[in-house]
Amino acid sequence: MTQMNQVLVVEDEVVIRTALKRLLERHEYKVSEAGTVKESLEKYDMEDFDVIISDLRLPGAPGTDLIKASSTPVLIMTSYSSIRSAIDSMKMGAVDYIAKPFEHNEIIESVAKAIREHSKSSPKDKPAADEIELPVHGMIGSCAQMMELFRRIRKVALTSSTVLINGESGTGKELVVRAIHNLSNRFDKEMISVNCAAIPENLIESELFGHEKGAFTGATSTRTGLVEAAHGSTLFLDEIGELPLHAQARLLRVLQESEIRKVGSVQSTKVDVRLVAATHLNLKQLVADGEFREDLYYRINVMTLLIPPLRDRGNDILELADVILQRTCKRLKTAQLKYGSDAIRAITEYRWPGNVRELENAIERAVVLAETTEITEELLAIDGEVAKASPSRDATELPPSKPIEDLSLEDYFQRFVLEHQDAMNETQLAKKLGISRKCLWERRQRFGIPRKKKH
Repeated sequence: MTQMNQVLVVEDEVVIRTALKRLLERHEYKVSEAGTVKESLEKYDMEDFDVIISDLRLPGAPGTDLIKASSTPVLIMTSYSSIRSAIDSMKMGAVDYIAKPFEHNEIIESVAKAIREHSKSSPKDKPAADEIELPVHGMIGSCAQMMELFRRIRKVALTSSTVLINGESGTGKELVVRAIHNLSNRFDKEMISVNCAAIPENLIESELFGHEKGAFTGATSTRTGLVEAAHGSTLFLDEIGELPLHAQARLLRVLQESEIRKVGSVQSTKVDVRLVAATHLNLKQLVADGEFREDLYYRINVMTLLIPPLRDRGNDILELADVILQRTCKRLKTAQLKYGSDAIRAITEYRWPGNVRELENAIERAVVLAETTEITEELLAIDGEVAKASPSRDATELPPSKPIEDLSLEDYFQRFVLEHQDAMNETQLAKKLGISRKCLWERRQRFGIPRKKKH
């Protein structure tokens, strides 16, 4: 008969402790319980357990005191509001943390992982506190929202579930996708990225699913689509809300049947693709408006990650600004610069509608223009007064009526797009403005001008 793994639950809230005990016993763990660290140490030998689950805040002594009491792996439970403390607990030696209110599957997976990994290594094999890599590679931040995002990234990376990432333009959605891919078992295959807004509507199906020779005018040879190219890997569809309805139907088939059919073909090909999608749009609203398939929405909305906008990340802004400044000076081979007090104030007060991407651009511009070792507010060229005010003008309204020669470039762009988008498609608009389709799309995001859907 298989011996049951032993778990100690240390929690002063009786309701939570009892619920955890029942949950673990249903999954065939033998559970002991205590209300405080002192009670745990007096009643039990910590070395008898395979894993200890403890609340962080307990009467008398914190749950982290149990980390020092034995070599048994300790899982720390905490509320969302004290996630920063839980991260500190991991640096002290906790093997993981679980945020309340917790999901049952999350608890069971964390316990199983802790037991599995502990059985493979002795205490001396545990990494030192400064070796624990908490953030995702390439992403900087220590606010509670980012710490929870990093934690969820590591959780979803180990599954094969479809992931939907919500976040404003410039928040770093592709960095999140790369982290998911690199932490998954598909890391050895190249990830395929597609910006759905940057491909002309009449070419999107051919780009994604491929085409047979002669399928349409200009199809002079058979082409493999990007979905098939992502076989065995991760497919990242950025701005999936911009995907035309006819392409949405084909994508749904990929998710339902794990197969694709090239444009102009009657043969289907099996594919093994892990889909990660991202959008800054409200997909639920698009479903209600008939612009996004409801069945596809539920297929992609399996695991959701939310990237907070830069303006909601508190002290992360200054932490990011420092790192970006050092990195930019090194890349541009300039002397190391520093921020003046007026620049620091401007950075913290500005709303950063373009998020991290806008911050990077402002800092690079300032480094290029700097003539002393100090970055000033003037060099950053950000308008704090405009930024602090909420947008008062509807994006569908024309900028104030002024002679063309008196308009700023931003107002000219908005006026031109709003006046001509009913008569021109995206390719024609971009050509008239002398920019690429991708640049047109990025400016639409920046100025809040949604692209009009054609029914």
